Amino acid sequence: MSPPLSGVLVLDLSRVLAGPYCTMLLADLGARVIKVEHPQEGDVTRAWGPPYDPASGMSAYYLSINRNKESIALDLASPAGAESVRRLARRADVVVENFPPGGLERFGLSLAAMREASPRLVTASVTGFGRVGPDADAPGFDLLAQAGAGLMAITGEADGEPTKIGVAVSDLLAGCYAAVGVLAALTGRERTGRGAHVEINLFSATLASLINVAQMVLVTGEEAGRHGSAHPQIVPYRTFEASDGAFVLAVGTDRQFERLATLVGRPEWSAGSYAANAGRVAGRVALESELSRILRGDTRASWLARFRAAGIPAGPVRGPLEALRSETARALDTLRAHSGVEFVAPAVRIEGEDRRLEFPPRLDEHGEAIREEFDLP
Repeated sequence: MSPPLSGVLVLDLSRVLAGPYCTMLLADLGARVIKVEHPQEGDVTRAWGPPYDPASGMSAYYLSINRNKESIALDLASPAGAESVRRLARRADVVVENFPPGGLERFGLSLAAMREASPRLVTASVTGFGRVGPDADAPGFDLLAQAGAGLMAITGEADGEPTKIGVAVSDLLAGCYAAVGVLAALTGRERTGRGAHVEINLFSATLASLINVAQMVLVTGEEAGRHGSAHPQIVPYRTFEASDGAFVLAVGTDRQFERLATLVGRPEWSAGSYAANAGRVAGRVALESELSRILRGDTRASWLARFRAAGIPAGPVRGPLEALRSETARALDTLRAHSGVEFVAPAVRIEGEDRRLEFPPRLDEHGEAIREEFDLP
């Protein structure tokens, strides 16, 4: 079975994370992605190390977001480089870019002109804070988006400082939304015969992903706080400590809480003020304090086995390497290997399709072949 995006050509004018993550998702689904890089340094993430893969010399950061792509080095500031982009765009189905607003136009290139030359073309732009408003010129850094869109303010312990999430999640969210927008535009093109432009920014992507927290503050008119690993609207739903390590307990329904109360020897909890979630939220401090004391009385493995048997959602707190080496990851075929390097496999699985994995390209690795195929100057 051919991959769903087989035959789709993507011209990737992006770099760093949000744009390349979007194009990698498209490549994982079978699109041919031609990544345009600066002739000297290439994508800046090539130098974002250590660590580096000793065989290829590529940074782990670059390896993580550039599988299944081809690389050509073009200097967009030169007439030949800009003309090469125009020719590639005329043949492409999709163009993705994440230059600052006006950045692409400085090279005499514009997505509007590309779409005029090729009406079926789908274009996508990823910026930091959009093209209008007081922050339009702000750099598109993930840290600024996490901070400015309210995500850091709700992350961390209640008595601690606002905290950045451990990965560049605003970039990743923007990349995912951009990929969804591109796929929608490609589908619409089949009906209308014309392409469309997709506009994504890190700020809006992060705001949209606040989901229940955003709706909560809109309903109450009150600013959200931090709850550490806990949930603002569900109790108990957080990290707890056993006698030998941490685990999470996610009691999302009253029925699950009733089973929990029985299991920990407090059946009276499910008949009193804690019977409904609203009462548990109101009594969060006292309930979690007593539950914490009980849970410290046995090992993590013992609690997790008992919770699973009782149908109570719970799980271990793992480090990334521990998670990647876990039995769950192994059962789900989460890791793939190529040229002696392990990669995290694509999360999307489509029945009958073997998830492709081509090693991330060296700078200009496919340049000569692409220049010949597309008759580039």
